[in-house]
Amino acid sequence: MEVYWAIAVRSFRRFSTYRIATLSGAFTNTVFGFIFCGVYLTLWHTRPGLGGYDVSDALTFVWLQQGLLAPVGIFGATTTVELGERVRTGEIAVDLYRPTHLMLWWLSVDAGRAVFQLLARGGAPLIVGALVFDLNFPSSPMQWLAVAVAVALGILVSFGIRYLVALSGFWITDSRGVESMALVLSLFFSGAILPLVVFPGWIGEVARATPWAATLQVPIDVWLGRNPGGVGSALAFQLVWIVVLGLAGRMATVLATRKVVIQGG
Repeated sequence: MEVYWAIAVRSFRRFSTYRIATLSGAFTNTVFGFIFCGVYLTLWHTRPGLGGYDVSDALTFVWLQQGLLAPVGIFGATTTVELGERVRTGEIAVDLYRPTHLMLWWLSVDAGRAVFQLLARGGAPLIVGALVFDLNFPSSPMQWLAVAVAVALGILVSFGIRYLVALSGFWITDSRGVESMALVLSLFFSGAILPLVVFPGWIGEVARATPWAATLQVPIDVWLGRNPGGVGSALAFQLVWIVVLGLAGRMATVLATRKVVIQGG
């Protein structure tokens, strides 16, 4: 475990060196936060109580959404981009020679990245939004703890999805097409465009049952205290997807390793 801890620490340090990129990202998230607020205010003025959210809930959703985009890795992040590229170029063979588990190695890398992004970019948009708008915050220490757990689980679910996307390159030669498709699905089903609670009928039910919902929508609903089945049900939903994606990732790793050996890579 010391090896994986060291990997996570070095990943954190690596991303902390990109100061200009971090500031630019936080500024961009803040600008988009104001844009989304304008759209949401218009929408909730027309449809008060839409999806069970009041105006304050909707605005809080915007700023939490913008703060979590980078930590959760909605747009792909390190695992999708770098691991996918290493599979495409064949450099993954070097990773397979290491005396570590491939999945745990990249999970440690992603954990360091996510913690840095959460500290550096997660709070900045929320602070700006709280200074301008009346936002909702957890009212008890237990709720704060539940939010922390939900965010951590959401990052793990996101990693599981991105890991599988990256490994798809073993079978289709180039995973960039799958990455593009995964990005579209992630934006639509995670709540990065609209809260999933506003999706009508069966579309909403399907969207809220996908693993992408566990990455963004669920942690925000835990923050807002809007989980229909309670916090326990929300966290259990995330844990189920972590187990499913973890097993799928483990199986994909084994099959991919065999494929490399068979091909002589």
